[in-house]
Amino acid sequence: MAKQIRMVLIDLSGTLHIDNTAISGAVEALNRLRSANIPLRFVTNTTKESSNFLHKRLMGLGFDIKREEIFSSLAAARKLIVSRKLNPMLLIDRVAIEDFENLVKNDDKVNAVVVGLAPDKFHYEELNKAFRLLLDGASLIAIHKGCYYKRADGLSLGPGAFVAGLEYSANVKAEIVGKPTAEFFKAALENVPSEEAVMIGDDVKDDIAGAQAIGIRGILVQTGKYREGDENIITPPPTKVCSSFVEAVEYILKNEV
Repeated sequence: MAKQIRMVLIDLSGTLHIDNTAISGAVEALNRLRSANIPLRFVTNTTKESSNFLHKRLMGLGFDIKREEIFSSLAAARKLIVSRKLNPMLLIDRVAIEDFENLVKNDDKVNAVVVGLAPDKFHYEELNKAFRLLLDGASLIAIHKGCYYKRADGLSLGPGAFVAGLEYSANVKAEIVGKPTAEFFKAALENVPSEEAVMIGDDVKDDIAGAQAIGIRGILVQTGKYREGDENIITPPPTKVCSSFVEAVEYILKNEV
């Protein structure tokens, strides 16, 4: 398999780490994968911290990851905002806000509501403000629409529930920026053909189904947000189901011929 692969896309939260804890063996497994000289790209929907903050966290956990190897939905959202010259209301966590510096123009009309994972902002007054902007014609942009994610204390609500609430109340449809959109995966691949890439992740819909929809092989890991039977809820099923990132790397490296 490895000889047929020109890029490995790797999810972060739930696949390599959970909060400030690395998945057991993941640091060493990543080092082994690098030794095969296959280009790597770390694709993440994480919106609760900026790319710089995330990179520092990963380095602190011992992962050998270059800042430029991280392709985040935050970066994709910023690019979209800039390209359309939008003035957004940001429902973004304060730790992630640095990725949107210089984008909000306080003296101009707000014409977009951008939603990431922002627990401190998911309360009535802030959501009602967003709702009124949508009624006034602002567009709704979801950095992603994840149902839930894994924290150290268990599964927790993702931004999807709040995006869906705004869609329902304002009678609008959100534009999704990150995984599982085809545009996100294609941008991450750059010029590598999808059939020559593999995606490793813990989210069967956003990571695996999204990747496989454009021809990328998907390896589902049973860590993070994985729940028993997830592999049976998508068609086609994952290319491979592995207990962890460690086993996924073993699968790639042992199928060289």
